Amino acid sequence: MSTIIPEDVVKIANDIKAMRIRGAGRIARAATLALKIAAEKYSGRKEVREFMRYIDEIAKLLLSTRPTAVSLPNAIMYVTSRLKRAKPATFDEAISLVVHYSNEFIEYSKTATEKIGLIGSRRVQNGDVILTHCNSSAAVSIIVHAFRQGKNIRVYATETRPKFQGHITAKALLSEGVDVILIPDSAVRYIMKKVDKVIVGADTVAANGAVVNKIGTSNIALAAKEARVRMFVAAETYKFSPATVIGELVEIEERSPLEIVSEEFLRENPNVRVRNPAFDITPPEYIDAIITEEGLIPPQAAFLVLMEKFGWVIQDYFVNEFKSVREEYEEWY
Repeated sequence: MSTIIPEDVVKIANDIKAMRIRGAGRIARAATLALKIAAEKYSGRKEVREFMRYIDEIAKLLLSTRPTAVSLPNAIMYVTSRLKRAKPATFDEAISLVVHYSNEFIEYSKTATEKIGLIGSRRVQNGDVILTHCNSSAAVSIIVHAFRQGKNIRVYATETRPKFQGHITAKALLSEGVDVILIPDSAVRYIMKKVDKVIVGADTVAANGAVVNKIGTSNIALAAKEARVRMFVAAETYKFSPATVIGELVEIEERSPLEIVSEEFLRENPNVRVRNPAFDITPPEYIDAIITEEGLIPPQAAFLVLMEKFGWVIQDYFVNEFKSVREEYEEWY
């Protein structure tokens, strides 16, 4: 592509990849912001077709940054699919549509988080002790809303190695006046006997209700199940993965070994192999409910949410598959 990608867009892509921007919701909003900036700073030929190709290239750049959080492709699809369906007649209209749909998604995302906070806070009782993991805007929203309602609550926040996102959560809750205790990830099972509820976020919700979230979430779910503590997942519906309806597996991102060990350690121990998966998968049977902006649902209802929100995407896939099979059949016979 001859059109230069704006530096601001490249920076956002790099920041997402390097986890300077983290959290599924923040990543989604950053991606749509990048599309907006790309549209506003487009410097190529003033032709609709050329501009659409340019936006597709920007989308590919952003999609290449993080493979696991479905909020990223869903956010990009929110903008690009509406752009294509609108069939802009002029170059100026095409730019205007990208800016409009990007702004629309960002506002929708923020509103969804706020709604989850209000809906989820109803499940928090006065005196509850809550355990949370990593740094989820939706989970934090629930806790903050419950606290603002005058409920006396205490929160255990895991430090969340190796990037220590739990520190961000602790600071956010402390700034609201919430009683927070930071704990090592390995202390979860020990602490669980003091906990009334677990509230975590999600990077991806699969069609079967399984939740992909920060590594360690499934261990927390196991400890909660053992201790008969209810496990809630806070997730906006744009974190539900339409690809999982058609059998696609969620790719688990493997991060750099240098997040765990130093270069010096690796030089001194060249035969040591290091794995650093960023996420794990919690089966639906370990989750009591998923709290979305539409309301509280059992994990088994994830498929219904996907059909309601992304039915057209799934339908398009099967239509294209049918066409492909038919063309192959006609070619052979």
